[in-house]
Amino acid sequence: MINSRLSVAIHILSLLAAYPHERLTSEFIAQSVNTNPVVVRRISGLLRKKGLIHTRPGTAGAVIARPPDSIRLLDIYEAVFSDNALFSVHENPNPNCPVGKRIQETLDDTFVRVEEAMKTELANQSLQDITEHLFS
Repeated sequence: MINSRLSVAIHILSLLAAYPHERLTSEFIAQSVNTNPVVVRRISGLLRKKGLIHTRPGTAGAVIARPPDSIRLLDIYEAVFSDNALFSVHENPNPNCPVGKRIQETLDDTFVRVEEAMKTELANQSLQDITEHLFS
């Protein structure tokens, strides 16, 4: 199963979009996500670095930094995954095996194409699309 950071980040931003004039605490958000506030703070830090949310030192809570229609799902993906590849090949395949010696390069090509297709789809959807679906 693929890491849940992206869905948690979208959840956080959707919640902030639903309460645009309130500073939501990590405890409040964690109750909605049903996770630990530390997880929310860690992901919120990534979203803040990407400019998707605002926080203030010494003040609890976060607010969304941009209108939901200007936040692409790709922006969120890039915030939480940065330079990490979505897919990776297992380590140390046997170089003496005809499959083991070529599996890395073969899967790398496939995984790059799959990730690019996913990024294209994420770029075509906004946080507004998600929130409209949530509240329809």
